[in-house]
Amino acid sequence: MTNEHNETKGSGSTAPEEPKRAAAVGAAKPAGGDVRRSAAQVAAKVGQTATKVAEQAKDEITQAGTATVQAVQQGVADAKAKHEAHEAFHKAMLEETRDTRKIALIARIYGVLVALVGLATIPFMALLIMHLFRALRDGEIGEEVKSLTFILECVDLAMQTVSAIFLVVFGIVLLLNKRRYALNWTYVLIPLTIIEILLSIALRGFDLHLILPTVQLVILVVISINVDPDLRAERQMERALQRMNREQHYEKALAEGMAGRDLSGKGYMTLNFFNIFWMFVAASVFGLVIETIFHLIVFGQWQDRAGMLWGPFSPIYGFGAVLMTVFLNHLYKSSPLLIFCASAVIGGAFEYFTSWFMQTAFGITAWNYSNEWGNIDGRTSVMFMAMWGLLGMVWVKWLLPPLLKLIQMIPWKVRYWLTAVCFVLILIDGVMTLMALDAWFGRMAGLPQTSPVAKFFAHYFDDQFMQNRFQTMTLNPKSASRY
Repeated sequence: MTNEHNETKGSGSTAPEEPKRAAAVGAAKPAGGDVRRSAAQVAAKVGQTATKVAEQAKDEITQAGTATVQAVQQGVADAKAKHEAHEAFHKAMLEETRDTRKIALIARIYGVLVALVGLATIPFMALLIMHLFRALRDGEIGEEVKSLTFILECVDLAMQTVSAIFLVVFGIVLLLNKRRYALNWTYVLIPLTIIEILLSIALRGFDLHLILPTVQLVILVVISINVDPDLRAERQMERALQRMNREQHYEKALAEGMAGRDLSGKGYMTLNFFNIFWMFVAASVFGLVIETIFHLIVFGQWQDRAGMLWGPFSPIYGFGAVLMTVFLNHLYKSSPLLIFCASAVIGGAFEYFTSWFMQTAFGITAWNYSNEWGNIDGRTSVMFMAMWGLLGMVWVKWLLPPLLKLIQMIPWKVRYWLTAVCFVLILIDGVMTLMALDAWFGRMAGLPQTSPVAKFFAHYFDDQFMQNRFQTMTLNPKSASRY
């Protein structure tokens, strides 16, 4: 009984402990799951926090970048506003200058004089034209109608008539203080006056007939400078500022390797007087060297092929290079074929005109291509036009860039006075050359050499000197229009 009771007691005491263990075990299991769930929740929260931090950082970076862009845009807007304000102020000042500033009294007096002279000249020119038509109708002129001299005289008569009419209008415009219109009329009258001077040289040589048109040309240039309100306002308001800006612009462009370049992108180089003048000088020397070497190789003979009294200059190449630079400046990115064709046409036309003018004015033949295939009056030919095309292509594509850099190496502080001095020297050389050629023509034509100028050239630049200096030229007075 005791044993059974003890066993029963023992078994009874154990039975309640088993559910407790099971409950403990069961309770322990859910606790481990909660830990894992809690860890997962913590990890999720950490991930969410990291995502938020990343998004906040991204937003801050974006905001910072946006702020930077906005700051740059604001700076550009401010600069643009300042520029527009400056332009508006400048425009207002120009309008004020244009409207209120009167043309100088001496210019208005000149306007009255040219208007009166023009009014007096027009009837005289009309009578000459009527007489010319009557002579043509009645056959009084005869075979002279076909001569070059008669044609040039008719052109000269027409140009003088047109100029007289334009001078009347120009004088009235000056008198009425119409600055802008006066400026436009100077741009019309200046080339007309230059043409009159060239026609006078071709028909009568260098004589007193050149005084009036030359004086008129100088006066027109002076008036065009002084009546231009833009130039006048710039001189009055921005002269010192422009010097500073030009120097700063030059230094900046020099540092960027863009000195002398056209920063607008419309052409390769800036077409200002400084660049064009030194292009003329360089091309005159370079062209003379090339032509001399070509003649030496082809004909085996050294010949002085200079075209001016002093210096190693051949101006036909200088003017040709200037024409090509001006007309082909915007084609520097074009194909070599297009540049070649354009250069051939420009060079051939200029060569033809130069030959015609030299023969018409002075009876001089510097070249004759009559034996060449495809020649045009012996003044140019297909082969030499092709050579002009090749020179133009080489000039625009390969020579112009390094030459422009070389020109820009002239120091800023000396470039203006140096250019001015050299221009005056070249101009004197050119004028003396033309006068020496005219005196040479007069001696060969048997004209009396009694004037002091004629005696001066006969003494210092006699026939032997001219023949030795201009070895490529032959002078025949009978081929000139004024013989």
